[in-house]
Amino acid sequence: MDSARSTSVDLKLELGGVRATGDTCMSDRLIPSRGTCGEVSQLKLEKDENWAPRNEYHEVLSQNVLGKESLSNVKVLSYQHKPKRQDPAQNELSVLYTCNRDAAAKAKLPAKSSRVVPQSAARVLDAPGIVDDFYSHPLDWSSRNSVAVALADSVFLFDAASGRTEKLMQLAAGNVTTLRWTTDGGHLSVGTSSGEVQIWDPCAQRQLRNLRGHAGRLGALAWHEHVLSSGAADAELHQHDVRVREHLLARITGAHADLICGLDYSADGVLASGGNDNAVCIWETPTARSPLHTLTEHQAAVKALRWCPWQRHVLATGGGSADRQVCLWNASSGRLLSSADAESQVTGIVWGQQERELLTAHGYSRNQLSLWKYPALVKVADIEGHTGRLLGLAQSPDGSHVCSASADETLRFWRVFSPAGAQKQAAASDRAGSNTILKTIR
Repeated sequence: MDSARSTSVDLKLELGGVRATGDTCMSDRLIPSRGTCGEVSQLKLEKDENWAPRNEYHEVLSQNVLGKESLSNVKVLSYQHKPKRQDPAQNELSVLYTCNRDAAAKAKLPAKSSRVVPQSAARVLDAPGIVDDFYSHPLDWSSRNSVAVALADSVFLFDAASGRTEKLMQLAAGNVTTLRWTTDGGHLSVGTSSGEVQIWDPCAQRQLRNLRGHAGRLGALAWHEHVLSSGAADAELHQHDVRVREHLLARITGAHADLICGLDYSADGVLASGGNDNAVCIWETPTARSPLHTLTEHQAAVKALRWCPWQRHVLATGGGSADRQVCLWNASSGRLLSSADAESQVTGIVWGQQERELLTAHGYSRNQLSLWKYPALVKVADIEGHTGRLLGLAQSPDGSHVCSASADETLRFWRVFSPAGAQKQAAASDRAGSNTILKTIR
């Protein structure tokens, strides 16, 4: 009875003042397995799980009795497979930041250059009879995509688009020494060894004018609108207005002491002249009577000179075999910007506007083309193929191709630069088409 009565009594147990309900789960205390404890940990469990030395004596006693592992940093319970201890100096977030930083740095790096320098010419033409003369300019490329080349006493025209070749003219005596197209490509000026300058209309296949005045062979020609500038072996610079019968505007003497073998106009009408006296003269206008600056850095004849198409007042020049320097000038101040040793005579210069580079032609000993970065004049590459001295360079209307004439009696066409944008080409053709001054040549 008593036992039955005792079993029927409701047990009212309270935990922390809270009455137990039917939803409360009561369970026994979890006893950890002693298999995961070391010898020192087992000894600690017998008395006090949280026991630790309270003073220096307890610490020495613990080490002598239980060993050095008995100090407070030894845990009673531990995992059998412990994870690797992380270096406090390393933070996971810093690792992520470092990875992202490297990715960002790589994203900011400039794209690898896809620059391809040609190792062979895109086209090779025979040029029999071309005269091996350092001072000559036997080649020019018009804005209408026609290449004029002087072969001894004759001038031939090559249509780069169709590949058609025709003979334009032949001298009765002497040789053709220099050629230069007008800006619109409609007329060609021809300099001769007898000192005459002829102006031809290639479409009509006829000569329009014969300009006389020089006492020696023609060394260079350059056009600015209706004014034709000519330099010759008499060291004189002549300015011709081709619209009028009395064409000679100015006869300039004293600026050069020898053959004038290089002439080029900037887009602003500033004229640069180079001579066999190793000097380069800057003329502010076609009608200037004295040079703005005379540059005397070169130690040999300056035949190769060309204005930068995108940087105003920057002029590139190259010296002959006793100098072999490529120079960049600020023509406004007359200051030398930079120079580089080309290791051979410089015979021609053209600019690559898209790549911001310049290409130079050379003679002995490698007869190569050299590509330079602007403005540092760091050489990018050499382009070889000719077996004789390069006599001149000409550039296509879109700027992508370059034609080189050589004493090995060949013309070689190289695709060196990227073509100019469509807008730039349209603007250039508009400028060329708007030049109607030469329709009144007399």
